[in-house]
Amino acid sequence: MKKSNTKILVVDDDTAIGDMLKMLLEMNGYEVIVSEKPEETEENIITHGIDLVLLDMLISGVNGTDVCERIRREETTKHVTILMMSALHDAGKKCKAAGANDFIAKPFDMDELLEKIKILVQ
Repeated sequence: MKKSNTKILVVDDDTAIGDMLKMLLEMNGYEVIVSEKPEETEENIITHGIDLVLLDMLISGVNGTDVCERIRREETTKHVTILMMSALHDAGKKCKAAGANDFIAKPFDMDELLEKIKILVQ
């Protein structure tokens, strides 16, 4: 698998999901950082030169749409691609309204996730 040099930040408070996504995405050539702390998202984007944020809608009592809106407001982070995910019914509209580039419903198919990422980062 060729190295894409695309850096992905996974923001999810479910360690198992974070670990699984890290393994899957790294196997597909992406550099991956996993964070369970939504309040550190902007800092992580800047520090690690993140290209895409895979952002859960509900993280430790924090609403991911608020995090998404903050990313979009900041001059240093507003260019970053955001793919939000949630198991909540009708979450897609809320995520896109908050500024997400795309949305994927949990539980998601890995091939569908990889396809969405590929389209978003090209």
